[in-house]
Amino acid sequence: MRISLFITCYNDTLFPATGKAVVSVLERLGHQIDFPLEQTCCGQMHFNTGYRREALPLAKRFVSIFQDAEAVCIPSSSCVAMIRDYYPELARESSDERFMANVNDLLPRVFEFTELLTDRLQLEDVGASFHHRVTYHASCHGLRSLHLGDKPLRLLRNVAGIDLVELENSDRCCGFGGTFAVKNAGVSEAMVDEKIQSVLSTKAEICTACDNSCLMHIHGRLHRQHPEVRAMHIAEILASGGASGDAFGDSR
Repeated sequence: MRISLFITCYNDTLFPATGKAVVSVLERLGHQIDFPLEQTCCGQMHFNTGYRREALPLAKRFVSIFQDAEAVCIPSSSCVAMIRDYYPELARESSDERFMANVNDLLPRVFEFTELLTDRLQLEDVGASFHHRVTYHASCHGLRSLHLGDKPLRLLRNVAGIDLVELENSDRCCGFGGTFAVKNAGVSEAMVDEKIQSVLSTKAEICTACDNSCLMHIHGRLHRQHPEVRAMHIAEILASGGASGDAFGDSR
């Protein structure tokens, strides 16, 4: 299969190792990866802060770039949620019938990374090896918008050598929420402190998730107080292999 990668502006700017890991996993599975260089932002930041008019051209750009893709892979639940939940809404508001038709045509081919593996490719074992104690945080968008359920966990359970430990209250928000963490810093800090305590109680070396936004927030607290615990996108774990299990190091 030819899979088009939308890396997201967040990952491209701050966590390039995630995109490299996604490519490594998919190429190892025998797929061809296409990376349209003209891609930019899905418009989520604009839409979430009330700039719907400014989000529309970004949505149209995304649809135009990926309209012929066989499948689009996105290693970010929040960006996929933006596309699935709000592109149809933006299309209706625009009264652009062609854009609306193109959105409806493209949506069934847009996948978050772990659901691409489990749903589209029908895989749970991607041949990874990772000899570390790991716990998994379920991001809000993946849990409540995309309904990923245990798909990421099924992939992690099939990683050779991994010591996967359940995270208490894994479904609770980490407190990031995009601009929420800036506008409501006190509440955000209290929420992430609760999450950190849950992570520490597992005695895990690594906290993983499907969203680098959550992981950046969690890591920011960890590295100040408990630098021995790292945060790592699930793609980096699934890309790892060999005796050491550290083919991909975390970029944080």
